[in-house]
Amino acid sequence: MAPHASLMLREPEADNANEPFLVDVLRGLAQSPKVIPARWFYDDAGSALFEAITRLPEYYPTRVESGILTQSAGAIAAAVGPGRVVVEFGAGSAAKTPLMLDAIAPAAYVALDISGDFLREACARLQQRYPALPITALEADFMHPLDLAATLPATVKGLPKLGFFPGSTIGNLAPAASVDLLRAMRTTLDEGAMLLIGMDRVKPAAVLTRAYNDKAGVTAAFNLNLAARINRELGGTIPLEALRHRAVWNAELSRIEMHLEATRALSFAVAARAFAMAAGETIHTENSHKYEPGTATMLLIAGGWTPVAHFTDADERFMVIVAEAQPPRLEP
Repeated sequence: MAPHASLMLREPEADNANEPFLVDVLRGLAQSPKVIPARWFYDDAGSALFEAITRLPEYYPTRVESGILTQSAGAIAAAVGPGRVVVEFGAGSAAKTPLMLDAIAPAAYVALDISGDFLREACARLQQRYPALPITALEADFMHPLDLAATLPATVKGLPKLGFFPGSTIGNLAPAASVDLLRAMRTTLDEGAMLLIGMDRVKPAAVLTRAYNDKAGVTAAFNLNLAARINRELGGTIPLEALRHRAVWNAELSRIEMHLEATRALSFAVAARAFAMAAGETIHTENSHKYEPGTATMLLIAGGWTPVAHFTDADERFMVIVAEAQPPRLEP
């Protein structure tokens, strides 16, 4: 989806913390079809709504992945080894983090997320549970390589790292962007690193669509909060009552797609720029790609990681993979 040719954006103001959000929204709404990157779901309200989603009866990934981490803790620990600095990407509430920390005996823990207040609260709870473990909360966009040296205690700076990326968050990205992220993680974690990553698996369409169209409407509220956030933070005038949540399975691309659909023709503004939507037109807000072991392996290798261990549940609904950083080398 290419930006509309007539869209001209000014250079960001250095002191405007919302400028990246604004740039993405203006570009995305000017495209056809319209799109807003899913990373902007996660303000404090969005983060809280997502945590509520993970507890819904229809939403299986959190329960299944937690079960895999619990049942396979010993094997995961054997594959990873003790004494690593754990770096969790997109930590959120860190709900699964204790399962991993209890299994592998880490030297330190660093939590990365773009929702700072939510992240710091989660790390404060973890620190109470693990008072002797050095814990750092770092508000950052982990889509790009990060220099973690300044955030780590001197006693652990030289230790090898373990990236932790649960929840199948990798599935929210298109394959090319997933590879870019995996390469950025490879750079952030440096030589000798390992990665513990969760990926959702392909399964019947009815199971998948039910997970993203819960009866309580929590996923709908999560989706609509993105439009509400635009109104709150970017001077938007989007009529929220004229939008509805839509989640569908795209079999060709092996992904669930979430959209905000206009129930009538509407006009609105964002940062004083005018936009319009026809009835039935959508704003594409999220993808959730589903993988099989073979495609997951190819994705990891393309991103600079070699899978060394693979764990799944009895019904093969979800998978957790341990991978190690590939050293630079020539290929045939």
